[in-house]
Amino acid sequence: MSVEVCIPNKGLCTFPPLASSPPSLSFLNFISNSDPTGMDVSRGQNGIQLLLGAEQEAQHIVNAARNAKMARLKQAKEEAEKEIAEFRAHMEAEYQRKLAESSGDSGANVKRLEQETDAKIQHLKKQAASISPDVVQTLLKYVTAVKN
Repeated sequence: MSVEVCIPNKGLCTFPPLASSPPSLSFLNFISNSDPTGMDVSRGQNGIQLLLGAEQEAQHIVNAARNAKMARLKQAKEEAEKEIAEFRAHMEAEYQRKLAESSGDSGANVKRLEQETDAKIQHLKKQAASISPDVVQTLLKYVTAVKN
């Protein structure tokens, strides 16, 4: 049983059998043809290049995700500002409508109060005119009467 690892653009690499079986001649050849770390130098360079490529790809993915997140946040902010503007316009229109209603009522109330006041003034003038001769007679009587 051997393990195969695929490296893009490099083909397949076959590793020696797993440790469960006794060392074979292919394993010994593998060890003897590599450097002391057990790894071929060109394969090590390829591995490093592969890791660097994977790191760059991961960085591109992270940057794309970050940019997408920023775009979503910007879109959400624009939508929120639009909703706020619509709400503000609605509330301003409601305020103006209520203001027009109350000022219209206020004008009617002022007119009604003026009419009531004029009516009361006319009523008081009529009452004063009707009792005015009696008041004048009473005042003259007290002024001209001599007391001892």
